[in-house]
Amino acid sequence: MIRILGIDPGSRLTGYGVVELHGNRAVCVTNGCLRVGEGEVAERLKQIHLGLVQLIEEFQPQEAAIESVFVQRNVDSALKLGQARGTAITAIALNDVPVFEYAPAVIKKSVVGRGNASKPQVQHMVRAILGVQSTLQSDAADALAVALCHGHARNAPVQIAMTRRRHTRWR
Repeated sequence: MIRILGIDPGSRLTGYGVVELHGNRAVCVTNGCLRVGEGEVAERLKQIHLGLVQLIEEFQPQEAAIESVFVQRNVDSALKLGQARGTAITAIALNDVPVFEYAPAVIKKSVVGRGNASKPQVQHMVRAILGVQSTLQSDAADALAVALCHGHARNAPVQIAMTRRRHTRWR
């Protein structure tokens, strides 16, 4: 069994989801959003950090995965997203949890089968894979998708073969 924390970073709303993998079966432990409001940037980043530290302490994930930055047209939004990601990565790393990053298209392809899947398609597949009956908030569903993507990637034979090849080359 492995417990994975998935993060969908945002400067006002950061989605999170914790998934446990039992062999080929995935179970949703918890999910939700850290709502940090409209205050000053420094205060919002502080709230993201504190909220993630609390989640890590409560749910004890062994690994974490986060969505990487995608190019946005609005530079200010991209910078704020980058700050939220950096804060999340720092909070996780300071708690000695390994952090892995995945591009949005990779996450969508892993969960839905297509890299250009819509948000409703991701929500639907996350609910189906995890057997969640209730409606998932979009950011929480995205965070669960990140955790599922990491779960798939860490067990994929191609990943294992590539890791062995790299490992062998550096001996």
